[in-house]
Amino acid sequence: MTMKPAIYLIPFLIVTVGFLIRWEFSGNRKNIHFIKPVSTILVILAALFSLLEPYWNTTYTFGVIVGLVFSMGGDIALMFQEDKKAFRIGLVLFLLAHIVYTAIFTIIGHFSGLSAICALVVLLLGLGIYWMIQSNLGSMKGPVIAYIVIISLMVIQAVSVFSSPGIDDFHALMMVSGAVLFYISDVILAANRFWRPWKYNRISLAFYYSGQMLIALSASYFVR
Repeated sequence: MTMKPAIYLIPFLIVTVGFLIRWEFSGNRKNIHFIKPVSTILVILAALFSLLEPYWNTTYTFGVIVGLVFSMGGDIALMFQEDKKAFRIGLVLFLLAHIVYTAIFTIIGHFSGLSAICALVVLLLGLGIYWMIQSNLGSMKGPVIAYIVIISLMVIQAVSVFSSPGIDDFHALMMVSGAVLFYISDVILAANRFWRPWKYNRISLAFYYSGQMLIALSASYFVR
């Protein structure tokens, strides 16, 4: 398979995310405020590189870029998540990012038996997550329920691309893996905030950026 230009951004992202996680553990807020947006910009660039490909899907590429822009806003807001207002803003921006991703997966996907199985699994996971955190949600109950529903739909609709004509299994696997990793990062954050604090919760950033990069890279793999 041909090496895509966007892939060359991966080593740079590994470095920036490595430093980001290190500084999150040490509490170096100044460096975090610099490196976190830089990491997200690298992912946005990966999506933009798809425009250099001979074939690219307009709806998917621009949808991914819009989702990443919302995500960057969420990243910035959650750098100040100790402030409840900033946390809510971050939650809304990431909710919008998930809605955009869900929409583009829906447009290119086709619901199938595999999607139905995934829907059942994700429904059970969502109920389990809600049961685990619901006693500590307080006024956040409504927004968090909406968030669980949307991230679940995103994963289900990502799985639906396996049945899309013109999308091979490798390409579909990139999209699904990206959606699942993004889902895992959100679950870790939710468990840390609303269930039990976990010392190493910032490892969620590795899942988050891996997922976002896979979704961004997948924009370069459309063929006619």
